[in-house]
Amino acid sequence: MTEEEAKRWLDGRGWWSGQAGERLRTFVALLLEEADRQNLISQASRQQIWARHIVDSAQLLTLLSPRDADGLWIDLGTGAGLPGLVIACLRESPLTLIEARPLRTAFLCRCVETLALDHVTVVTDKVERVVLGRPASVISARAFAPLDRLLILSSHLSDENTVWLLPKGRQAEKELEMVGRDWQAMFHVEHSLTDPESRIVTIRQLCRRAPASHAPAPRKRSRRPS
Repeated sequence: MTEEEAKRWLDGRGWWSGQAGERLRTFVALLLEEADRQNLISQASRQQIWARHIVDSAQLLTLLSPRDADGLWIDLGTGAGLPGLVIACLRESPLTLIEARPLRTAFLCRCVETLALDHVTVVTDKVERVVLGRPASVISARAFAPLDRLLILSSHLSDENTVWLLPKGRQAEKELEMVGRDWQAMFHVEHSLTDPESRIVTIRQLCRRAPASHAPAPRKRSRRPS
């Protein structure tokens, strides 16, 4: 996807003009400015920021029903604000960004204030230590951790109704094979709009499998002859 194609894609969904478009353009300016101070995005991707980062994040919204999209959204390891802050620019429902690195969360807080994102909360902590008052309707994570570790660290933030939206690379199917041993769910893999080699893993109705029982079978008692 080229930069012009990315902008046309956003425009076709009403996200290029109006408040959403203004917020996205301001966020891009903030991101590029901060990237000169800390390593938020690669140098190569700066020239393709709308396709590689903005549309790559925004496409997650198209995978949800309106009911799912209106609940609490939690973004794990938000880092540069991707996908969390992009999603926050496009929807007004509550969104929590979790990031352990203070320099990153300082940037996220500055973006939240500048963009007037009153529906966004920034949490500076490790994901596994975060406790929220309610389970998430949606959990997203981009380049946060391998899928098996991601679920272990963050499943306490979810319930059986949570929808997981997880952009992954070409190893998505292999990661799914690994988690299938310990977790059961409705897993679905979508192709990314922005990169033919990338995938988006969607998970619904997640629950941990019961551990297999290794208890020895009871011995049969031999009968004495009468």
